[in-house]
Amino acid sequence: MLVVHALMAYYECMKKNRTQYTLRDIPERLDRRLREMATEYTVSLNRAAISALEKGVGLADQVPAQHDLDDLAGTWVPDPAFDQAIAEMDQIDEDLWK
Repeated sequence: MLVVHALMAYYECMKKNRTQYTLRDIPERLDRRLREMATEYTVSLNRAAISALEKGVGLADQVPAQHDLDDLAGTWVPDPAFDQAIAEMDQIDEDLWK
């Protein structure tokens, strides 16, 4: 019964207009580079592969019809120089408030 529920969940997910590919015999150097890209840009291997495919077929420069900010989520990197600049701007000049 558990297998039936798992299959039903899989098919429900796939009905949402998501196309899925299975690629075989990926050359080792391509696999290595895709994994490096995923690490470098802190994205999933799937996202790195899709980006490489888009670039390869000439779609990388096309702006998507709908764009949200999900590609920015989780990308904040602590920056001490930025924090210091903000802290300096956070000072109150007492002479201006007299």
